[in-house]
Amino acid sequence: MQENFVKRIAVYPGSFDPITNGHVDIIKRGLRMFDEIIILIAYNPSKVYLFSIEERMEMIRDIFKDYKEIRVDCYSGLLVDYLKISGANIILRGMRALSDFEYEFQMALMNRRQTKQIETVFLMSGFKWFYTSSKLIKEVASLGGTVKALVPDNVNQKLMDKFNIGNNRG
Repeated sequence: MQENFVKRIAVYPGSFDPITNGHVDIIKRGLRMFDEIIILIAYNPSKVYLFSIEERMEMIRDIFKDYKEIRVDCYSGLLVDYLKISGANIILRGMRALSDFEYEFQMALMNRRQTKQIETVFLMSGFKWFYTSSKLIKEVASLGGTVKALVPDNVNQKLMDKFNIGNNRG
């Protein structure tokens, strides 16, 4: 009997502008370790995004519509404050390369300094996603390049619509 069972709830924060197959890979692999993952769209009102909060939430919810253990939310405050109100105690982060490590390590230490009960778990990106970033994908798509293999189908369509790709070609 598991009377003292504590749900392992992780928060996977990011701007997800847009979500990539690398993000999806981290989330699906995270489900092997956690009972629930909250995909948290962090936003800064003073920052310019390609997709609105609503568009990003819609894209992510569509991707994970068959996963009852995944929630999607948004928040503009401190991540540690969100964890307190959500009941989560783990931050899930993906790392692509050594260059990500220094920043992520500093953030993990700062979050830990704010609240001792929070752990940060790092997952290395799958090999084929090491070079993938939302910023790079937006840049390639904006110039008419193909990003179909790097993002979920619904995101690819939204990028094509956003940049008017395919609507004016032969």
